[in-house]
Amino acid sequence: MENVTNTKKNKDLYKNRDLDWINFNGRVLQEAADNSNPLYERLKFLAIFSSNLDEFFKVRVSKLRQIRKVKKAIRKPLALKPNKLLKEILKNVQEQQEFFGRLFYTELLPEMHREGITLLLPETFDAAADAKSFAFFEEHLAAQLSVTYDTDIETDTFEDGQLYLTLSFSESDTLGFLKIPTADFPRFITLSHTETQVTYAFLEDVIKRHVHTLFPDKKIVGKHIIKISRDAALYLDDDYDGEWVQQIYESLAQRNDGQPTRLLFETGMPKKTQKRLRQLLALGKIDMVPGGKHHNFSAFFSFPRDGSKMDLSDAPMPPLLHPDFENGDPFFDLISDKDRIVHFPYQRFDYLESWLTQAATDKNVRTITISLYRVANDSQLTSALLTALTNKKEVNVFVEVQARFDERNNLKWGKIFEENGGHVHYSFRNVKVHSKILLIEREEAGIEKRYAYIGTGNFNAKTAKLYCDHGIFTADEKVTSDLQQVFAVLKREIEAPQLDTLIVSPFTTRTRFEALLQNEITNARQGKPAGVSIKMNSLEDKRMIDLLYKAGKAGVRIRLLVRGFCCLIPGVPGLSDNITVTSIVDRYLEHARVFLFHDNGNEKMFIGSADWMTRNLDKRIEVLTAILDDSVLRELKDILELQFKDNVKARKIDAKGTNTLKKPSPDNTAVRSQLAIYRYLKNRLTP
Repeated sequence: MENVTNTKKNKDLYKNRDLDWINFNGRVLQEAADNSNPLYERLKFLAIFSSNLDEFFKVRVSKLRQIRKVKKAIRKPLALKPNKLLKEILKNVQEQQEFFGRLFYTELLPEMHREGITLLLPETFDAAADAKSFAFFEEHLAAQLSVTYDTDIETDTFEDGQLYLTLSFSESDTLGFLKIPTADFPRFITLSHTETQVTYAFLEDVIKRHVHTLFPDKKIVGKHIIKISRDAALYLDDDYDGEWVQQIYESLAQRNDGQPTRLLFETGMPKKTQKRLRQLLALGKIDMVPGGKHHNFSAFFSFPRDGSKMDLSDAPMPPLLHPDFENGDPFFDLISDKDRIVHFPYQRFDYLESWLTQAATDKNVRTITISLYRVANDSQLTSALLTALTNKKEVNVFVEVQARFDERNNLKWGKIFEENGGHVHYSFRNVKVHSKILLIEREEAGIEKRYAYIGTGNFNAKTAKLYCDHGIFTADEKVTSDLQQVFAVLKREIEAPQLDTLIVSPFTTRTRFEALLQNEITNARQGKPAGVSIKMNSLEDKRMIDLLYKAGKAGVRIRLLVRGFCCLIPGVPGLSDNITVTSIVDRYLEHARVFLFHDNGNEKMFIGSADWMTRNLDKRIEVLTAILDDSVLRELKDILELQFKDNVKARKIDAKGTNTLKKPSPDNTAVRSQLAIYRYLKNRLTP
């Protein structure tokens, strides 16, 4: 493959993934700032921004902090400069945090007040609010609060993500710490409620307001909220290869998992107090991040919504009925007849759950095999698998125990399935199973027939209401035969699958996509029509980016929809001026992976679980399926085109990370793709 890196300096060819992720989170913040969004939804986007940032510090910033400790001789060949990158990250995050604070305190709080929703700040408590907050404090909080002094602080005293009130006293240099009991009480305390006005206060402000009553013999001279972020598990294999990973791990042999990554402290905290906190937690100056008066804005996910104020929330979009699954025919007959596709959250996730429930009680079903990346808790799907076991069916469950933040729940369900007679298979060493696949084997007229489901999203009813994904049901023998091979790999029966139709990482994904792109390049050079339209969550792999650059230079029209970070730099003259990148942030999270290649009019489309990140191509079990049914391909293509036409919630991605909204079309028609897709499916598919 031609190496485009010979024509430009390497650093000019790719955006840094962490810095570009910050740009993505900036798009989330744009939605909070967009006054065309209803008020409650703007608060929700503040919560998403905050939650995203917490995870970023736990995972990505944590990784950089650890790499910073690696000897230069080890990290020099990898061109790693963690200190420089950390400083740039913190600078960009601080700019966003300052905008966040201005947006919340000067725009959203006044807007809430105009709508009859008052969220008091400490300086806005009047006598009535003071009295009511004190009554709540006395009745509910005073007995629950206990102080820990800095002389008694241990390494693990401060919990990850938990709010604490730091107290300083006039009598001594000793610091006191009170845990804000957010697990036991609402974050937003109702102080008054009338027909026209409701007044809330932050839980921590109620405590700060009256905490002095707990210390009648001491004078409190400082009260500041802090929050600790701690390291998540370190998965270096996602970013680095082979011997380098081992050397880095060995260099970090004394690493303390869960150590503090960031201390977010309230602006105005004295330097002396900051220094003491740094000493207690063994933090550097770079790890101390000033914030506003309030932290943990993810609490706004649960901010009380007044059901009578319908205009303050998005208009309802109830999941649509799918006519194929609503006509009364048995699901197995429908799927045997032709491929069927369902689009979440626009259509109901329980079609998949209902099919699995039918399979659990179907006397002809012999085997159910499924991979679970993020196991839903007490769902219809897990109940169906347990019912199948009760009915003496063979149930094979592959449980991924390295699914970040879901390890404990996944292990719990693995044990439950094992205890009920299921065959449970767990993770490979250094390889995550990220695929979303299901295979059902059924005896029909004395012959075993296989049915499959392949999705772009997890088997999780909760996220299916929030994430835009596709799932295809098929009985096509080419697909089901390949899928049986994949599950044989997961069961450790074979080392590599023999594939006809599916694309499977880490075995064939890179080579298949390289061949598909190379075919478009060849067609373009021969003067034939050539084009690529791809939707994914993230684009990071440099080899695939190089090939996209090569394709664009050859004349292939390349359209990319990338929701998250994108390391490719579009629009660079002579390099990527034939490549456009768009990102859509709207009420639902764009999560699907869809790949469309023109192939001189013989279009080829694939959907599945893999982004174009090195880890997805080479280090995970990912499954993508070709779309073999013409009507399904047309439907998916129509949906994809609506997204490329979006000029309401789509941002044009450029080299500078400006997140500019796309301009209206020449006829000035507004296209908000998520609403347009809902209308399209309602008109096309509803019975």
